Amino acid sequence: MRIRELVRSFEPYRVVEEDYPIRLDKNESPYDLPGWVKEEIFEELRELSFNRYPHITSMPAREAVASFYGLSPENVAVGNGGDELIGYLVRLFEGDYVVTTPPTFGMYSFYAKLEKVPVVEVPLREDFTIDGDAIAEKAGNARVVFIASPNNPTGNSQPEEEIVRVLDTGKPVVLDEAYAEFAGRSLWRLIEEYPNLIVLRTFSKAFSLAGVRAGYFLANEEVVDALYRIKSPFSVGIMTVAAVKVVLRHYDLVERRVAKIVEERERIRRAFREFTYPSDANFLLMRLDAYEFLLEKGIVVRKLSGRLDGHIRVTVGRKWENRKLVEALREYLEVEGCG
Repeated sequence: MRIRELVRSFEPYRVVEEDYPIRLDKNESPYDLPGWVKEEIFEELRELSFNRYPHITSMPAREAVASFYGLSPENVAVGNGGDELIGYLVRLFEGDYVVTTPPTFGMYSFYAKLEKVPVVEVPLREDFTIDGDAIAEKAGNARVVFIASPNNPTGNSQPEEEIVRVLDTGKPVVLDEAYAEFAGRSLWRLIEEYPNLIVLRTFSKAFSLAGVRAGYFLANEEVVDALYRIKSPFSVGIMTVAAVKVVLRHYDLVERRVAKIVEERERIRRAFREFTYPSDANFLLMRLDAYEFLLEKGIVVRKLSGRLDGHIRVTVGRKWENRKLVEALREYLEVEGCG
């Protein structure tokens, strides 16, 4: 049996299998859904037939998202996580390559590579902001441009004026706002002005639904219609739809939890201000080569490479987890002679 060379070219996932007590490596919410919210989801499920396929285009979830934003369901596409939608967006448009802005979310390049589409990189500036003019210059025959704001793994939001410079090219722009709730701002309203804008969002972070796998994007009706012409049917199950409908009814809970996470994020940043970049997300980028040291303390964070070699990305956890992290990092700095 021969394995395709394309498959061999992908790096295997690095998985920390051991059951470490503190996991701060995946940018998940540290808070599970309360039992009473889960009960509401279960009540939704009790009314549904498990032997029947879900709605072919996930319309009940699209309607719930549309109502939340005051949009039409025709402006909303829902997927089995945001990653699924990224894969389809790479296929959806015509063009010779995709444009990314490293260091950024690796799945943009992953899906481009999977489709054998070249990737043109326009690196972030030294302060990790995008260069709108440079991206616009490279966007000539791009099928899609990916911009993350707040950006993963750097945590910063991108300036609106730089994003608008790219939108003015008319090329499809995917603005990945997976962490927008933590930033407290979004550019989704620009979809009315720019039919080439696709705003990608997720329920995996602020909404505590990483295990359910629910992502969506807001866009012009033509883009959503085109997506559903190529998207595999029934990919969003009834559990996902039920969870989306319920959590959107309790956005006040989401807001309170976001406020707690932001407060903890800033507390950690103040403790290590010299080594930590400002963040608008639920994680922090730190100029500390402390991955192995923290692992020995039972704390898993994200080890970075390339331009960010010697850095770690730390998800904001629960208060006690963050306390353990702070203690461990202070010990690390003492050992390294930086304390």
